[in-house]
Amino acid sequence: MGVRKLSLCLVLMLGAGFPAAARQVEIVKKGNTEIETIVDGSGPAIVILPSTGRDGYEDYDAAAEHLAKAGFKVLRPQPRGVGQSKGPMEGVSLYDFARDTANVIDALGDGRAVVVGHAYGHFIARMVATQYPERVRGVTIAAGAASDTAERNPLVWWAPDYASTPSLSDDMRLAALKGAFFAKGHDATLWLQGWYPQVIKMQSENPVPRTIWWAAGSAPILEVIPEEDPFKPRDRWGELRQQFGDRVTTITIANASHALFPEQPAAVADAIATWANGLPK
Repeated sequence: MGVRKLSLCLVLMLGAGFPAAARQVEIVKKGNTEIETIVDGSGPAIVILPSTGRDGYEDYDAAAEHLAKAGFKVLRPQPRGVGQSKGPMEGVSLYDFARDTANVIDALGDGRAVVVGHAYGHFIARMVATQYPERVRGVTIAAGAASDTAERNPLVWWAPDYASTPSLSDDMRLAALKGAFFAKGHDATLWLQGWYPQVIKMQSENPVPRTIWWAAGSAPILEVIPEEDPFKPRDRWGELRQQFGDRVTTITIANASHALFPEQPAAVADAIATWANGLPK
């Protein structure tokens, strides 16, 4: 495996009261894949995996900065087809995306990490814990859907398709974004951009049965539930704890919906940091 350093000091001011921190961009090479990974901070590794068909850039900058300030090394591998990430994009599945993530953990995280999956990203996070348990300290499921959302509320389930289709009018796309992704009063126009149709196709064309990855192996789980997320209605908030018992910790985030990270980055980062600090090394 090779790691190529692209930038040593993209220095970023973290806002009022925050020190400056060096942000690096690394390329993790393994076989026929190259995975661009943004690195913030130093310390125990936390991997953040983005939502369906989107990148791991601006949506996660603020949360990554907070986590870096809290003493973590934050790794943001970009999906194949985003930025400088390269690799086969046909005939691939969660098994391949989990392997990409494990390679990043090996190369940049000293072989062990907390893996945070946002929305679709939690599919990959759970698969990493299933396939590579020795590399995973714990899994954070951030804005994960309930197990029956597709059947119970198909309009919500298919909202990403409407939101990500550029041939639709902005009004139609904004209706999907406001209804399914952003809490009232938040700027849903942020997500009119930043979709990657080829990545959506790659992520959806070869589904792996949920029974294989849903349990996230035997890893500790933190579930972060946005209180206004229609993908996880209130009567399903206890679902994972009912299924997996005491290895699940559940917290809710007020004034946030499915987008979550650009809505409440500090609250999400604080929840992850507090929980991660309590995990075995």
